[in-house]
Amino acid sequence: MNDRRAALINGLLDLAAFLEAHPDVPVSPSVTVHHFPDNDSDADMCAEIDRIAGLAGSRIDHEDSPYGHYATSVLFGPVEYRAVAVLAAARARHDAERSYYGCIKPDPA
Repeated sequence: MNDRRAALINGLLDLAAFLEAHPDVPVSPSVTVHHFPDNDSDADMCAEIDRIAGLAGSRIDHEDSPYGHYATSVLFGPVEYRAVAVLAAARARHDAERSYYGCIKPDPA
């Protein structure tokens, strides 16, 4: 097991133990752990998501397709493992939108 994977697993177990030992600490209604493949070609990223879906026994989530994401997920009650490929067109759109950041200053209210 690699160090990053072991650290994540140990952190999740520590969080669960902490929350169980401290019932008065508020919690969110859900948690999502995301995995994003490296920004290779769209085909390579989609193949990685397909591979993960096969390992997890999950389906491709086409709900995110209009946004340029190719994803799969597995639910464990309110906890989700989600693997997402942000495709090139979506990254380009995001970069274009971010290029305007700070250029427009609203009038003070």
